[in-house]
Amino acid sequence: MQLQIGMIVRAIAGKEQDNFYSIIKLDKNFVYLADGKHRTLEQPKRKNKKHVRATGVILDLNGMTNRALRYRLRQYQDSNSHKEENEFVERRFD
Repeated sequence: MQLQIGMIVRAIAGKEQDNFYSIIKLDKNFVYLADGKHRTLEQPKRKNKKHVRATGVILDLNGMTNRALRYRLRQYQDSNSHKEENEFVERRFD
């Protein structure tokens, strides 16, 4: 699965591990992530592509506010909280 702007990803390494973010910007080796609270749309977190796992869900970021982003990420997390970690297949992007 190819990473895209707006895609919800899960951090699999670092102090952000297991948190959900949305991709705000893509680079050759890095993604820029926002969650609307600690990492806002204006100041995204730069993270290596190898350290995120794609979920396949893409949000439309046009006109998105930090509050709306927090809401959408929480909705996604709540709807998938019943799945166990071993159901996920790790996908690393080199």
